[in-house]
Amino acid sequence: MFTGIIEGLGAVSALRPTGQGRRMTVEADFDLNQTKIGDSLCVSGACLTAVKIDGRHFEVDISPETLQVTTFGQAKIGQRVNIERALKLSDRIDGHLVSGHIDGVGSIRQRETVGNAITVTIEVPEALTRYMINKGSVAVDGISLTINACDAGSFSVSIIPHTAKLTTIGFKNKGDPVNIETDMLGKYVEKFMHARSGRKDAMAKKTSGIDEAYLIKTGFLDK
Repeated sequence: MFTGIIEGLGAVSALRPTGQGRRMTVEADFDLNQTKIGDSLCVSGACLTAVKIDGRHFEVDISPETLQVTTFGQAKIGQRVNIERALKLSDRIDGHLVSGHIDGVGSIRQRETVGNAITVTIEVPEALTRYMINKGSVAVDGISLTINACDAGSFSVSIIPHTAKLTTIGFKNKGDPVNIETDMLGKYVEKFMHARSGRKDAMAKKTSGIDEAYLIKTGFLDK
């Protein structure tokens, strides 16, 4: 579990195929002290497991599923990435709860400077915006951001100078792809409501056979 508060940047330093997946090496800009093999790291929004660590370098395996649903299918040597190590139970949650399980890929449609901030509009599949609300939370390349506005196929966020300086969103350009994780709370609410609706439908079906004809047949009503 992560918070969407990026610790620092890194760069992809090596890529090699492993069957249908990939082994990726990342060089972090900061010390990875107390990070060990088997630990989870959020790399541009995707939860990946460190399989090798050498100083500031760490290696991760990327599965075919992850390559398909994230931007890592088009990753290149030298590409800059956001890095966050897993949340400790004793830590403050300054962003929001981020699982590192990417829901899909969006594309930056527009960047506009507004005062001291940058308003970024991102196009996404409609299946993702169903879990977004104004002033709700979203993770873009692993960055916890507040949604300014959203419609059926896009949403906008404001990037303050601090976030622009310390994360990749500051130098993303129009058309660049980004990993999107919607707020998990919306998914749980939808699942709960579907289950509740399903139970009501099942109960209705069980009682749908009780009509006037059935009551006459069983002697509860006279003809």
